[in-house]
Amino acid sequence: MEKTLVFAQIKMNLKERIVTTKLPKHIAIIMDGNGRWAKQKGMIRAFGHENGTKSVRETVEACAELGVENLTLYAFSTENWNRPKLEVQTLMKLLVSSLKKEIKTLQDNNIKLSAIGNLNTLPKKVHKELHEVIENTKNNNRMTLTLALSYGSREEIINTVKEISFKVKNNIISRDKIDESIINEHLYTRNLPDVDLLIRTSGEQRISNFLLWQIAYAELYFTSILWPDFTKQHLYEAIIEYQKRERRFGKTSEQLS
Repeated sequence: MEKTLVFAQIKMNLKERIVTTKLPKHIAIIMDGNGRWAKQKGMIRAFGHENGTKSVRETVEACAELGVENLTLYAFSTENWNRPKLEVQTLMKLLVSSLKKEIKTLQDNNIKLSAIGNLNTLPKKVHKELHEVIENTKNNNRMTLTLALSYGSREEIINTVKEISFKVKNNIISRDKIDESIINEHLYTRNLPDVDLLIRTSGEQRISNFLLWQIAYAELYFTSILWPDFTKQHLYEAIIEYQKRERRFGKTSEQLS
């Protein structure tokens, strides 16, 4: 009983251990494990996706409360279109219903919604609902929540190369002027800073074609927690771990000190 109380106290103090002046400006999350979570409970995968929305809400609210400026969630990849048709349909329906339900939460918390990816491939109903929420929250400025939908980083980079090549060919951009800033301006994430902290749930330790350019110097944090079980406390743990790390960006420790 005493150990349980001590453990509970430690959990309660996690938020207090976060240094607010050293918050990551941009957190990205690969929300993995919905299907396995459902399977463990003897349920279909859709059950896991539905329960994963609770973790989305809790994580978004926690980031806004802490003062994180940007949160990007990997909601649906270009490869996810290859999943069983019924699961894809369920995910799309869930996306529409979630957008309708969460508009009030976004407004109440002064959160701006954005989206990146090949959005034209989304069903018309999803595209319409997404556009409406983005439009209704465009003036919010407490935090930007970005959904990566029908997103693949390789596809993003290919499109960027094509756009820049076209501009070079038509003398809009000089080849000699191409640098990191030019590439950044042509990515889906042109309005976002680079990722500081990338979190992946479920125990898998791979990037899965997510923000490959943008995470060049991100701190990677992997947790075995399945996404529907991910809470504010787990987010706090990830941020605390991030704040323990020395971010050198190619320099030595001596240079930083």
